[in-house]
Amino acid sequence: MKALPEKTFPVSWDMFHRDARALAWRLASIGGFSAIVAVTRGGLVPAGIIARELGIRVIETVCVASYHEETERDAIQVLKPLTETILSRPSEEVLIVDDLVDTGATARAVREMLPRSHFATVYAKPQGLPMVDTFVTEVSQDTWIYFPWDTGLSFQAPIRKTQDLREKIRR
Repeated sequence: MKALPEKTFPVSWDMFHRDARALAWRLASIGGFSAIVAVTRGGLVPAGIIARELGIRVIETVCVASYHEETERDAIQVLKPLTETILSRPSEEVLIVDDLVDTGATARAVREMLPRSHFATVYAKPQGLPMVDTFVTEVSQDTWIYFPWDTGLSFQAPIRKTQDLREKIRR
């Protein structure tokens, strides 16, 4: 049986939109961005919000896979590299956006493609923080974030019952 995460952090659409706009506010004070690279798939939603808020019309994707079966990490795979549209721009004008930096492995792979770019995430975990220039909320390394596009509306068991279930699994 797959182990449950130690801690969970469910994020609603309202919360995520608020946090992505807060990230846009921080980035607006930095300025100078002419294009956004969204790290797919998680970076698509915040990149769209940030592009709207900052008035950026050039949005590119870099498709990177680092998870398999939700919690199992695989080697980083670049499924779709950056195009010449982005690579021909000064890298310091490119804003890379993702939903979360966890261990920093994905961020490291993308930063190697655009070394002087600005990397922004909505949420950040301690291991990945060195790879991020701007973020909104730090969460502990042992927390699994449930994004609104990953969940549906359903009953949530009280924390105590979740802890009891973990104890049963450990036995």
